[in-house]
Amino acid sequence: MTIYTWTGYLYTVLLLLVNIVQSLFMQQYLQRCFVLGTQVRTAITAAVYKKTLVVSNDARKECTVGETVNLMSADAQRFNDVTNSIQQLWSCPLQIALAIMFLWLELGPSTLAGLAVMVLMVPINGLLATKSRGFQMENMKYKDNRMKIMNEMLNGIKTLKLYAWEPPYEAQVQEIREKELGVMKKFAYLISMSTFFFACVPALVSLATFAVFVSVTPENVLDAQKAFTSISLFNLLSFPLEMLPLLISAIVQASVSKKRLEKFLGAEDLDRKTVCHDSSFNTAVSVCDGTFAWGKDIDPVLKSVSLDIKPGRLVAVVGAVGAGKSSLISAILGEMHSIKGYINIMGSVAYVPQQAWIQNATLRDNILFGSALEEARFQKVLDACALVPDLELLPGGDQTEIGEKGINLSGGQKQRVSMARAVYSSADIFLLDDPLSAVDSHVGKHLFNEVVGPNGLLKDKTRILVTHGVSFLPQVDEIVVLVDGKVSEIGSYNNLKASGGAFSEFLRTYAMGEQPGPQPASQTRFWKLWDMQFVCGGKSFIELMSICVRSGSDVTSGSDKKEMDGVPERQEPQVDCSTEDVVSATVNRENSLRHSQYKARLKKHSSVKKLKDVPPSNKGQNLIEKEAMETGKVKFSMYLQYLKAMGWGYCIIVFVVYLLQNIAFIGQNLWLSDWTNDSAKYENDTYPNSVRDMRVGVFGALGVAQGILVFLATLLMANGAIAASRIMHTRLLSNILRAPMLFFDTTPLGRVVNRFAKDMFTVDEAIPMSFRSWLMSLLEVICTMFVICLATPIFTAVIFPLAVIYYFVQRFYVATSRQLSRLDSVSRSPIYSHFSETISGLSVIRAYGHQDCFLRHNETTIDENLKSVYPWVASNRWLSIRLEFLGNLVVFFSALFAVISRGHIYSGLVGLTISYALNVTQTLNLLVRMTSELETNIVAVERVNEYAEIETEAPWVTDNRPPKGWPDSGKLCLKNYQVRYRPELDLVLHGITCDIESTEKIGIVGRTGAGKSSLTNCLFRIIEAAGGQIFIDGVDIATLGLHDLRSRLTIIPQDPVLFSGTLRMNLDPFEKFNNEDVWRVLELAHLKAFVGGLKDGLNHEVTEGGGNLSVGQRQLLCLARALLRKSRILILDEATAAVDLEMDSLIQTTIRQEFSHCTVLTIAHRIHTILDSSRVMVLDAGKIVEFDCPSVLLKRQGHFYAMAKDAGITSLDNKAL
Repeated sequence: MTIYTWTGYLYTVLLLLVNIVQSLFMQQYLQRCFVLGTQVRTAITAAVYKKTLVVSNDARKECTVGETVNLMSADAQRFNDVTNSIQQLWSCPLQIALAIMFLWLELGPSTLAGLAVMVLMVPINGLLATKSRGFQMENMKYKDNRMKIMNEMLNGIKTLKLYAWEPPYEAQVQEIREKELGVMKKFAYLISMSTFFFACVPALVSLATFAVFVSVTPENVLDAQKAFTSISLFNLLSFPLEMLPLLISAIVQASVSKKRLEKFLGAEDLDRKTVCHDSSFNTAVSVCDGTFAWGKDIDPVLKSVSLDIKPGRLVAVVGAVGAGKSSLISAILGEMHSIKGYINIMGSVAYVPQQAWIQNATLRDNILFGSALEEARFQKVLDACALVPDLELLPGGDQTEIGEKGINLSGGQKQRVSMARAVYSSADIFLLDDPLSAVDSHVGKHLFNEVVGPNGLLKDKTRILVTHGVSFLPQVDEIVVLVDGKVSEIGSYNNLKASGGAFSEFLRTYAMGEQPGPQPASQTRFWKLWDMQFVCGGKSFIELMSICVRSGSDVTSGSDKKEMDGVPERQEPQVDCSTEDVVSATVNRENSLRHSQYKARLKKHSSVKKLKDVPPSNKGQNLIEKEAMETGKVKFSMYLQYLKAMGWGYCIIVFVVYLLQNIAFIGQNLWLSDWTNDSAKYENDTYPNSVRDMRVGVFGALGVAQGILVFLATLLMANGAIAASRIMHTRLLSNILRAPMLFFDTTPLGRVVNRFAKDMFTVDEAIPMSFRSWLMSLLEVICTMFVICLATPIFTAVIFPLAVIYYFVQRFYVATSRQLSRLDSVSRSPIYSHFSETISGLSVIRAYGHQDCFLRHNETTIDENLKSVYPWVASNRWLSIRLEFLGNLVVFFSALFAVISRGHIYSGLVGLTISYALNVTQTLNLLVRMTSELETNIVAVERVNEYAEIETEAPWVTDNRPPKGWPDSGKLCLKNYQVRYRPELDLVLHGITCDIESTEKIGIVGRTGAGKSSLTNCLFRIIEAAGGQIFIDGVDIATLGLHDLRSRLTIIPQDPVLFSGTLRMNLDPFEKFNNEDVWRVLELAHLKAFVGGLKDGLNHEVTEGGGNLSVGQRQLLCLARALLRKSRILILDEATAAVDLEMDSLIQTTIRQEFSHCTVLTIAHRIHTILDSSRVMVLDAGKIVEFDCPSVLLKRQGHFYAMAKDAGITSLDNKAL
C-alpha cells in the first residue's frame, strides 16, 4: 500500500495508449504486406501465361495443362501466403531477443534454462520441415496427375459416355486421389507432432525457468510481480515461436512452388530464329534442306526438305496418312524443332488448322479475331465461306455466342468459321491444313472455287493447301508430294502425271487411269466425270466414261447454271428449332447446301437482310449460362454437411479434447497465481522444499497435459478432415461423370476444373486449418473472459456492451468478406477458362502473331479478379482496427477495475487478469478472422456441393438387365419418337417412326438442323425421349441402364478423342480382351505396322489429347475400338474425313467386311459413302421425308435426288458403281 493510487490510474491510461499506437502501426504493416502478396500472385499468374505463349513443344510435353493450371492457382497462392508473413523472418527473432532480455532483468540467469529448451526445439523443427517438404512435393505431383486426367476426361466426356467408359477412368482418378490423401495424412500427422512440440514449448520454458529460479537458492521466492511479468513475457514469446514453424512451413511450400515455377519459366522457348523474314528473297516461302522434329530427342518427322514457293502461287501438299503434311505446315509456322536448314517467309501468315480452333466468343469476334470490322469485306468473306445460311439458323446471327471449343457448331461450320477468320485477316501467305476434309464435297468445291482456287478471293495470295481431295489438284499451280517425311516430287499436275513417279502411281490407282484427258470443248463434262470419279470412291475415268456411253446419258444434264425449280424448298426452322445448333455438343454435322439453291438464296437475302439488322439480343443468343453465385449467409447446412462428412464422433471428441486442454491451461495459471501468494505466506520463513517441489511438479504436469491434449486433438482432426475430403471428392467426381451431356454443353470446363482444383484444395487444406484455429480461439476467448470475471466480478458489467459492439462489427465484416470471397471464386474461373482456350489454340495464336492481344485479355481477366481481392484485403484491416480497439478496452477496464478493487484482491490474481487481458486482443482478432475465414472457406463446400447435387442422367445399371448377347440380331424399331433438348424448347425430332431390319445398312442424310446427329444421340440416350419409344431386338431401350445400352452399341465418332495413357488403355480400358485380339484389330485398322514400329508397342504412351499421333491415326484408332467391341449395331459419324483417299477406300472395305453381319447406320456428309446402302433415310426439320433404297429415291426426284445432284450424281447407274 506504499504506492499512490493515482500511479495505478496513470499506468492504466499509458497501457491503453501504448496498445492503440501498436495497433495502428501493426495494421499499416499488414495492409502493405497483403497488397504486396497480391501483387506477387498476380505477377506470377501473368508470367506463367506469358511463358505459355512462347514455350517450346518439348517443354509443353513436360508440363501438362493440369500442371500449368496448378502453377497459376496453387503455386501462385503459396507465394502470396509467404509474402504476407515474410517480414516475420527478422521480426520473430527480434521479438524473441527482446522478451529474453526483459526476462533476464526479472529472473536473472534462470532465463537461460528456458532459452535452452527453445534452442533444443530448433533441430526438431528443422527435421519436421525437411520431412514436410518431401511430402509437399509428393502431394503436388499427385495433384498435377489428378488434374491432368480430370482435364482430359472433361474434354472427352462425350466419348466416355458413348463408350460407357466412365468407370475405369473414375477408378483411375480415385486411385491417384487415394495416394494424394495418403500423403496428406502423413503430412497432417507431421503437423500434429509439430503442434505438440510447440504447445509444450511455452509450458516447458516457463517450467524450466521457474524451477531453476526457485531451486538455485532458498532466497528466490516467486512473487506476483516476477511471475506475471514473466508470464506476459512468455506469452509475448509464444507468438513468434508459434509463427516461426508456420512461416517455415510456408517457406518450405513456397520453395517447392519456386522450383516448379523455375522449371516451367526456365523451360526452353520456341526458337523464333527457325523462321527468318529476309526481304531479299524473291520467294514467299523458302525451306532450304530442312530437317525437323517435334522435340530435341525425337526422331525427325521431316528430312532434308527443300521448297521454294513463289508469291501468289497455289501449292497443294499431298501424301498418305503420317507422311508429314501437317508437320510441314507446323515447320513453316516455326512450331517444330529445327535440326538443320532454315525457313524464310515474306509477309504475314494466316493459318487454318486441321481441327478448327474456335474461341468462346461471338461468331463475329471469332472471324474478326482482333481486326476492325469492315461491313462490306465481312459480308464478302461470309458469302465466300458459305456462312450466310448458317447465320439464318443461329439465333443471334453473327452475334450468337459460340461455346467453348465451338460446341454449338457442327464440324463443318467450325472449319468454315476458321477459314473465314483466315480470309478476313488479309494476310500474305495462307497455310491451309486440310480444311476441306470436314465439309461436304460440294461445300468443299464451293470453298475451293470461291476462296482458295484460281478464281477465289485469295487468288493473288500465296496458298499452301494440304489436301486429300484429288479433284482439286488439276487447278493448283504446283503439287508437293510427301513420302515418309521427304519431298518425293514437286511439279505441276500434268508434269507429275507424266513423270511416272509416286504421284502418277497414286493417280493410276485412285484417279483417272492412263486415259488421255478430255477435249477443251467438253471441259465441263470432264469436270463432272472427274467429280463423279471422286464421289464414287475412286472408280477409273474409263469405267465412268463407258457407263455414260452405255446409258446414253450426259453426266452434265441439269448443269449448275439452271435453277432447280423442282426441288422442294427446305422449311425455314424457327429460332428454337435449331436448338441442335445452339445447345448441343452433339452437333457433328455439315451444312449441305445445294450449290444452285445457295446462289439463289444469296440473291434473295443479300439485299433484304444484312447482318447488321440482326437484333442484338435475340433469344438463344447466349449459350453459356452465367456462373451461379450464392448470396447472403452461407447456409448452416453447409457446416453440418462438412461436419457430417468428417464424422460426428470425431467432431465431439475433438471439441471435448480442446476443452480439456483449455481447462488445463486455466488450471496451470490459477495454480501459478496461488503459488505467487506463497511469497507473502513465507515472507519471514524459509521456503519448504516439499512445497516448492509440489508447486513445480503440478505446474509442469499441467503444462505437459496441454501438449498431449493438443496433439491428440490435432491428430483426430486430421483423420476427420481427410475422411471429409475423401467423401466430398468422391461425391463430386461421381456426380460430374453422371451429369447429362447438356450440363457440359452449357458449362465452361474452367468452372468444373475450378471445383476440382481451387475448391478441393480449400476443402483439403484450408478448411481443416481454419476450423481448428476457430475452435481454439473461441475456447480461448471464453476461458479468458471466465478468468477475468473470476478475479474481478465487476468486469461482467463491461462484458455485455463490449460483446454487443463486437457482434455488430463481426456481423458487418463477415457478410462483406464472404461475398467478396465468392466474387473472387467466380471471377477466377474466366482466368482458367481463357488459359485452357489459349493452350488449345496456341499454334493459331502464334501463327497470326496475336500473343499481345491474348496477353492483354489475360491481364483484363486478372484485373477483374483483383477488383474483389483488394476490397477483401482492405475489409480485413477495417475489422482489425475496430477489434483491436475493443481488445484494448478490455485491457483498460481489467486494469482499471484492479486499481479500483485495490485492497480487496490478491496481487497474484491481478497479475493473472492483466496478463490474460493483454492476450485477449490477439485472440479476439484471431476469432473474428477465423470465423470469417471459415465462412469464406466453407463457400468451397457450397460450390463443390452445388456440382455434387446437379441432376444426373438415368442410372448406369438397373434391375432390368438385357439378356446375355443382346442385341443378337440388331433389329431397330422407332415408334413415334420425339425429342427436345430442354423442356422449354421445341421438338428436334417430330414423331419418327421406322423399322430397320437386322444387318441392314442405312444411310442417314439431311441438311443442317435436320436431326441426323440427334437421332444417333437418341440411340445412346445422350438425349432422353420426349415421347415415343425405341426398341432394339424387341427391348425398349428406355427401360435399360445406360451402360447396359451404350456398351452394347458401337459408334465411330466424327472427332477422334484419345486420352493420355497407353495405346492399349485407349482401345480396351476394361482389359476385357487379350493382346492377340488387340493386334488383330490393329491389323484390320491398318495400324499394325505403325504400332509394331513403336518402341513400346501397345504400351506406347499417348500424350494429352492424343497430341503425338496424327488426326488420321487417331481416326484409325477409333475404328480399331469399334472392331474390338464387335457389337451388332454400328453407327458411323463421318468416320473417314481426316484420311486420304487410299486409306478411305481401305477403311470402307474393312467396315463392309468386318461389319457385314451388323446393322450399320451411317450419318453421311458425303452422298457417295452411302450409295451402296440397303436404304437411305432423308431427314428434314426433324421428320423422315423419304426412306427407301437409293435407286428408288433417285427416280422419285425428291429431296435425295436434289442432294445427289449437288454431289454430281445424276445417273441412276451410279448405284451400280
